[in-house]
Amino acid sequence: MRESGILMPVSSLPGPYGIGCFGKAALEFVDFLAEAGQTIWQILPLSPTGYGDSPYQSCSAFAGNPYFIDLDALKAEGLLTAAQLKAEEWGENPLEVDYGTLYTSRYKVLRTAYQAWREQCAGQHGCAFYYPDDYYAFTLANEAWLEDYALYMALKTEHQMKSWTDWPREYRTRDAGALARFRAAHEEEIGFWKFLQYKFSTQWKAVKDYANAKGVKILGDIPIYVSADSVDAWVGGPLFELDGEGRFARVAGCPPDYFSADGQLWGNPLYNWPYHKQTGYAWWVQRVRHALGIYDLLRIDHFRGFDTYWAIPAGSSTACNGKWEIGPRMDLFNALEAALGKLPIIAEDLGELVPSVRELLADSTFPGMKVLQFAFGGGDNEYLPHNHVKNCVVYPGTHDNTTLTDWWVNSATEKEKATAAAYLHLTPCKPTAKEVAAVKVDDARIALIRAALGSVADRAIIPMYDWLGLGAQAHLNTPGKLGGNWIWRAADGFAKTTLAKRVLEECEVYCRAELRSDSETLLAT
Repeated sequence: MRESGILMPVSSLPGPYGIGCFGKAALEFVDFLAEAGQTIWQILPLSPTGYGDSPYQSCSAFAGNPYFIDLDALKAEGLLTAAQLKAEEWGENPLEVDYGTLYTSRYKVLRTAYQAWREQCAGQHGCAFYYPDDYYAFTLANEAWLEDYALYMALKTEHQMKSWTDWPREYRTRDAGALARFRAAHEEEIGFWKFLQYKFSTQWKAVKDYANAKGVKILGDIPIYVSADSVDAWVGGPLFELDGEGRFARVAGCPPDYFSADGQLWGNPLYNWPYHKQTGYAWWVQRVRHALGIYDLLRIDHFRGFDTYWAIPAGSSTACNGKWEIGPRMDLFNALEAALGKLPIIAEDLGELVPSVRELLADSTFPGMKVLQFAFGGGDNEYLPHNHVKNCVVYPGTHDNTTLTDWWVNSATEKEKATAAAYLHLTPCKPTAKEVAAVKVDDARIALIRAALGSVADRAIIPMYDWLGLGAQAHLNTPGKLGGNWIWRAADGFAKTTLAKRVLEECEVYCRAELRSDSETLLAT
């Protein structure tokens, strides 16, 4: 079955409180997807954002982002008032996320909601605090990661959000006595971080259930690595490469490529793959099982790192002096499928694809990715639609690429534009510079979207900003650029019925969509 979907980060949804969330706009977007005949909503990682406001540098591989909690839902529960929400600053531009302002305002009102929740639960059943049954069920089901996460965040709060590597030694090295004393003295703060995850989980489940009932699957995204400043790194110990003093020996990144002449120095700790093998890849089984509980499909970022990965000495200023090391390859995926069954994984197999990476992708049977913005450099490029295979997912661009409009106007070379114009029949087969210059930007954008939809690929995912025809303001992430990333938000009312009809009609041409009645939607679920 040929499918199509839309890439739209939760953070990019409109709304009144500085960032998209699991509220009304999320449900309205699901309605838009269903109306447009789409069966996939692709999102970015739902993890808390970290260094550079990136969802790929999170403090936890398991926790959800508290920014996505719907504050209006908390207000409806009696945990917040309209006056409390109105009193806060949420950023001056409704089309951008102001992460600095958000950090102050969001946590302030979330703490207010937590105190109100505790007051609601105080003195019930003869207990100082008796919380709802579903709260206890949530904490029990997630205790394998939740206890460490809440303690870690309470310690970060106590130490002005410094990295755990800068904490006093007894906390940095996880001295059992020191941690027990801290827990006893900070029970309420630890409870706050559990409360946030409880609300996140409850609200996200409601959104996902609503999407599934409409025939829409959620395509989630899990980064291959964890952040150095994360609870996973703090508690992981032998899961990661360490030197003789317990510090990270080498860190992750990628060599010089299309995006960066110096490569990308991500700084994430590298996995100690021999130790993971000894445990039967237990941590990975736990992580993927958790992800499959909150998503229907999984995109794994930087798939090639499971084949060979770029290892950079800790303390390096660029990624240039790293070296390739061999990853776990199929041993990991065999262990995962033995524990979890057939995995609904999409492999982000971009970058330098040496033969061993291609072999791993083939052996895994996971669909890879084809990106049209990489297709027009010349020659019989593998990203050109006529070279696609059925078992892949085609994109005009990923979250690291700019929008199609900006690509055509500012990023594509004259050679790329001439090649694309000829390939897409926007000009004669050998166009002059004048003929290429005469191509209208919107015509190029629509032609590229149609090329993606017309691909033989089983799935086509079009970013929302490309359907909207937006320019550089909607570019989500420029690799290697610090600051100004992940900030785009759509305007209120962006998901118009007229646009849904246009999306449906475009996808119908290529047998990727059909509008289903409510009864058909219910039968499909």
